[in-house]
Amino acid sequence: MADRVSSDHPSVRTVRSTRTETATGSKLEVPAEDRDAFVPDEVVRIDLDGTERFARVERALTGEELSVPGVYDTPELARNPGEGADRLEEWIDDHGIRSGGSVLIDVVESDFLYGLREPGETNFYDAREPPSDSLSDIASGLDPE
Repeated sequence: MADRVSSDHPSVRTVRSTRTETATGSKLEVPAEDRDAFVPDEVVRIDLDGTERFARVERALTGEELSVPGVYDTPELARNPGEGADRLEEWIDDHGIRSGGSVLIDVVESDFLYGLREPGETNFYDAREPPSDSLSDIASGLDPE
């Protein structure tokens, strides 16, 4: 069974991101000093109010900036965002996060599990170990068609 940890637990690193508007919606920009908490272009799990979703952390064309441009229901939709609903937009609307406002990204398990929350809130997460490299290699090699 997975352990439950709170967002203020010493093992959870919190990154203060900024919501910015894009031509297609919103994204969360990761500050330069916190880029080491993320692996660009990998799909990770995102906890949105207790529901597991998926996102891909993207690197800007300049190669420097990182952002979370959307959160989706499945890993496949995170890889192909035009095919599914962006749950990040819904979450931002539900929580009233304005453009330029802060969103806290909790690093529950680096490179695997993150959570989003509003500043001042406390969230609880089911912390669990990421799959072994051999299992994730097998899964990524499977053709979805």
